[in-house]
Amino acid sequence: MIDNIRFDEKGLIPAIIQDYASGQVLMLAYMNEESLNKTIASGKTWFYSRRRQRLWMKGEDSGHIQTVKEIRYDCDEDTLLIMVEQTGVACHTGHNSCFYRNIDDTEIEAAHLDPGKVYAAGRVGSGILYELYDVIIDRQKKKPEGSYTTYLFNQGLDKILKKVGEENAEVIIAAKNGEKGEVIYEASDLIYHLLVLLVNQGIDIADVFTELKSRR
Repeated sequence: MIDNIRFDEKGLIPAIIQDYASGQVLMLAYMNEESLNKTIASGKTWFYSRRRQRLWMKGEDSGHIQTVKEIRYDCDEDTLLIMVEQTGVACHTGHNSCFYRNIDDTEIEAAHLDPGKVYAAGRVGSGILYELYDVIIDRQKKKPEGSYTTYLFNQGLDKILKKVGEENAEVIIAAKNGEKGEVIYEASDLIYHLLVLLVNQGIDIADVFTELKSRR
């Protein structure tokens, strides 16, 4: 693959780093041929610092390493897309992604729910599923009073399965009624209860995404 890569006149190529499970763009950095070879050989991301004029491994100081899952290059062969499993956060500011602000300088990432975990508040996509999944895990561990999720875990598997079945039926009815808003509402209920079931069964949501990717 590396023989096809077109480095620029300085021997560099931009590398877009993307979370393998969620699809979130985490950062952009530059590689030269040596850092790309080290990335391929080690399975961890290595970059070339234009400011410091040296190679560096992501997470070498912070421990927030990136485990490489897949490397792609674009049609012009002058940009890399590297999909990784991120340990901790990707940005030195403490945000999960370096792209945590929009063009008017408004931060779009919410505060940490747990150390090392941040979520894009304004992001539409799988990020909200990870956020909800972690909230459900937190409810399972702490069992706060008055929480519906706590109630489900206290009632046990049969109750959770019953709710999954009920919400599935509600989605079917909503679809038959032809009301899009109703379908969205009921589908959201179903997804929530499915996530509760996954947590109850000890299944990581990333495993579901991996299964879907394998079918794709």
